Amino acid sequence: MKGTTVTLYEKVETGKDPLGNPIYEETPIEVGDVLIGEPTTDDVDTSISLFSKKITYMLGIPKGDTHNWVDKHVSWVDSYGHTFHVRTFGYPITGIEANIPTRWHQKIRCEQYG
Repeated sequence: MKGTTVTLYEKVETGKDPLGNPIYEETPIEVGDVLIGEPTTDDVDTSISLFSKKITYMLGIPKGDTHNWVDKHVSWVDSYGHTFHVRTFGYPITGIEANIPTRWHQKIRCEQYG
């Protein structure tokens, strides 16, 4: 199996508005070897029940990755040149790295937008 390079957008505080609320800017970070897959029917049903959101993609995150994937904008370009934009939701489903034989140990739920 081969992963894809995706762009994870990290929010960075760039200042404050006149009322003192933080202003954020999204900084793109490329993350390689990410698996992109379809959710199962059970995944979709569970996400609608728990989060009132419909999963459109599941991302497999490689072992050793330390990025924060909670409530983030993620994008990638497929082999046909189409760009996909998703937003992650919920917490990553994480396994114990040493007990998983593949290169990936986290699953991230995503909903499509844009």
